[in-house]
Amino acid sequence: MVRYPVPDLNSLPEDIRAKILEVQEKSGFIPNVFLAFGRRPAEWRAFFAYHDALMLREESNLTKGDREMIVTTTSAANHCLYCVVAHGAILRIYEKKPLVADQVAVNYRKADITPRQRAMLDFAMKVCKNSDQVEDADFKTLHAHGFNDEDIWDIAAITAFFGLSNRMANVTGMLPNPEFYTLGRTPRQK
Repeated sequence: MVRYPVPDLNSLPEDIRAKILEVQEKSGFIPNVFLAFGRRPAEWRAFFAYHDALMLREESNLTKGDREMIVTTTSAANHCLYCVVAHGAILRIYEKKPLVADQVAVNYRKADITPRQRAMLDFAMKVCKNSDQVEDADFKTLHAHGFNDEDIWDIAAITAFFGLSNRMANVTGMLPNPEFYTLGRTPRQK
């Protein structure tokens, strides 16, 4: 990060250090957001608890790819380099489509996505930019695409949560790890 010092991994509380090492084991590197937020352990715990509640929620009709698509699209609208690059990489992996993250980040309306996903992103962008204008007609549109009210809550909550994340990444000068730029761009060799 540019504006705030990143704590040393070994100086972090044991529960946070263990979670970060688990992420490193799985991904092969430590995403910068984990260390950046580590400077305030109570906030780190709250942030990642809510992140996991939203992004790992199993009782939803949103796929992991849908969730990452929401994050990538709204993070682009918020001009958050870190989240577009990091979550775009995860989106490419979940959707198994190397072009989709770039497409939704630049203009989701022209992206190679389903009409259902386009309706989802229309709503997410409305929440992102004009939440005061959300109305019953938006719910009806989403219902017509198979979303229920809990799914709509998920879309709104993911958008709102990452609005906070986008702003903190921008304020702190958080940069994406170089590893994110290439993830999911070429199919894995079997």
